[in-house]
Amino acid sequence: MPLHGFLNIDKPAGMTSHDAVAKVRRLAGQKRVGHGGTLDPLATGILPIALGEATKLVSYLVDGRKAYQATVRLGITTTTDDAEGVVRDERPVPQLTTAAIEAALQPFIGSIAQVPPMYSAIQVGGQRLYDLARRGETVDLAPRPVEIHSITLRAWHPPELVLDVVCGKGTYIRSLARDLGAALGCGAHLAGLRRTQVGPLALATAVPLTDLIAEPDQLKQHILPPETAIAEWPRVDVDAAMAQRIRHGLAVQLASAGEYTRVHGPDGLLLALVRRAGTGWQPFRVFSWA
Repeated sequence: MPLHGFLNIDKPAGMTSHDAVAKVRRLAGQKRVGHGGTLDPLATGILPIALGEATKLVSYLVDGRKAYQATVRLGITTTTDDAEGVVRDERPVPQLTTAAIEAALQPFIGSIAQVPPMYSAIQVGGQRLYDLARRGETVDLAPRPVEIHSITLRAWHPPELVLDVVCGKGTYIRSLARDLGAALGCGAHLAGLRRTQVGPLALATAVPLTDLIAEPDQLKQHILPPETAIAEWPRVDVDAAMAQRIRHGLAVQLASAGEYTRVHGPDGLLLALVRRAGTGWQPFRVFSWA
């Protein structure tokens, strides 16, 4: 029987998100495995990995808030805006108080326009930006709207500072480090990054990928139910007859509030996701756990 659900993985440094998925795929013995919210090789922390039918729910999981602990190195800019790039410029770091740094952080909190790093997976003209960058090509990137809910200065040990960042989907912490350095007049790059939250997943309950590799028999006990990704959605339980209609994609009448609802069958398992359509509810994602 295939496995279905999510793994809250703590990714080690030096490994791509794709490599982490490949390792879980081998451990689980099944092909249908994916991840949500790519982490750069440099970064550590939460990498949600979906197995089986849970791959249909990854987008809902990663649409939630994310939290990071970021180490920013002032005085040095790089080609990638992180420690893996080639040094572009070095400048002296001014004597900064915590109050001055906190004041410089304020404009980055809220709804802001952010230019993505040139080394990123964003596509321009059908090509990934990092592929263009590796060929020495540059592109004028338009700022993108992102939401940064909070930034807390955790530590300041010149020339490095540590930030706790809570943000929405699409935010680049490398861009934040780069832009903060520009605001302080000395340049900066991201020296280290640890993701501590993705939606409902917290670092405190994450399992190190190295532990799973060392003890593959423990994998099943760490799998979270697929509905973890939509736990805040209203839930409706239906009988066998209604479940059959939903499996066939037919609109049904349900007693539920909101625009979207998760439906569970008589066995208690997640059956479908439905959206309001006129006076009824239309299934748009149906699950099969066989």
